[in-house]
Amino acid sequence: MKENSAEKCIHESCPVRNVLARFGDKWSLLVIQLLGRAGTMRFNELHKAIDDISQKMLTVTLRTLETDGLVSRTVFPEVPPRVEYAITPLGESLIPHIEGLTRWAHENMGEIMKRRVGEGQELAGGC
Repeated sequence: MKENSAEKCIHESCPVRNVLARFGDKWSLLVIQLLGRAGTMRFNELHKAIDDISQKMLTVTLRTLETDGLVSRTVFPEVPPRVEYAITPLGESLIPHIEGLTRWAHENMGEIMKRRVGEGQELAGGC
């Protein structure tokens, strides 16, 4: 019997599963989206733009995205050191997909929230 791609992705070694696990956190897509819009941002600018992220979590998220090649980090030899983050071409290629997901979320959030309220869950804030 021939496996289709959905069946292959139930295995731990599945590339789709591996990549989606990286973006399944709370912050990565937001950081990529912000850098995609702004081009380059300093750490404090990112931290202010995502006001409910801790400094530690932003640092971890940026390091992970840098490791995966989606974000670049440039340190300028100044006193104090200036560090800028920018989206890479690989990260830029992800932006249209994030925008599609964002559109889908905006189009369907009303229906999702109605169902959550029906299940007794609280309404979430907007973005």
